[in-house]
Amino acid sequence: MVKGRKVTGGKYHKFRKKKKHALRGDTRKVKLSETKQKTMRNRGGKERKVLLASDTANITDSKTKKTKKVKISNVLETPANRFLARQNILVKSAIIETELGKAKITNRPSQEGMVQAVLIN
Repeated sequence: MVKGRKVTGGKYHKFRKKKKHALRGDTRKVKLSETKQKTMRNRGGKERKVLLASDTANITDSKTKKTKKVKISNVLETPANRFLARQNILVKSAIIETELGKAKITNRPSQEGMVQAVLIN
């Protein structure tokens, strides 16, 4: 079957164009540098803080269940895309090098105003 066609051969037609609220926003890449945030207006007038760059992370030790704010020194690897690690971009599941050791990012820094991570040993 051809994409965009019915079984009979007729075309599928969109019933309307995309509205402004349904359009995708710009992708934000959180860089490894001095912490920088931006306040964005959401739908309904609510505001949220978005991270543009960060050099600190809240790291939780799974053994002691304690959390510390630690400086990030480097992005070692990113399973999603190896080129992101080369550019030191912080994304979910990226493995970072910190003062306490290696840690894995557990949240989505571009959506939230901080970086959360768990120690790996």
